[in-house]
Amino acid sequence: MATWILAVSCLVGAQDKPQQDHPSVNQDSLVIQDFEKRTNDYVKLRKTAQSGLQVPKSKSSASSIKEYQQSLAQNIRSQRSQARPGDIFTPPIGEVFRRLLAGTFKSGDGRKVRASLRGAAPVHGLALQVNEEYPKTSALQSTPPTLLSDLPRLPPDLQYRIVDRELVLMDAAANLVVDFLPDALPVPKNAR
Repeated sequence: MATWILAVSCLVGAQDKPQQDHPSVNQDSLVIQDFEKRTNDYVKLRKTAQSGLQVPKSKSSASSIKEYQQSLAQNIRSQRSQARPGDIFTPPIGEVFRRLLAGTFKSGDGRKVRASLRGAAPVHGLALQVNEEYPKTSALQSTPPTLLSDLPRLPPDLQYRIVDRELVLMDAAANLVVDFLPDALPVPKNAR
């Protein structure tokens, strides 16, 4: 009987201790959820900024599309007047994204991704500002599909773009830089 009581008390005592060997939640998934929440919050803000604006039709003139884009951007700026780099790409989110991107470049697809970036009118030397228009004088470097497949999906009208080694989160409807992640892409081996 004493052995049984001792065994039960040891078992109860072991249950009181938190189990540290097996984390119950994947930390990266929590960080990705935070990123998705932040991008979805931005989309809600954009919807509020769009209210009252006449959305151009597909047959609208270039000038009416540009006017809409500028009005939308101004409304977003007003609502995000305190926006700063890192509001969406927080340090934990940036760490996960850099790790995801580094994994892509280390994989068998890494050379193809670098070649795709070099061949798609690379953008260099662009001083990005959160809440500002993406410069119309600069090309919009497309993001290779292999990179996109390794990053979290974005809501409609938000896009990933590459400038130098920075990952840019851009609002295509407003042509606005929402946030950017410096040093997102790993340094090429031949550049070290």
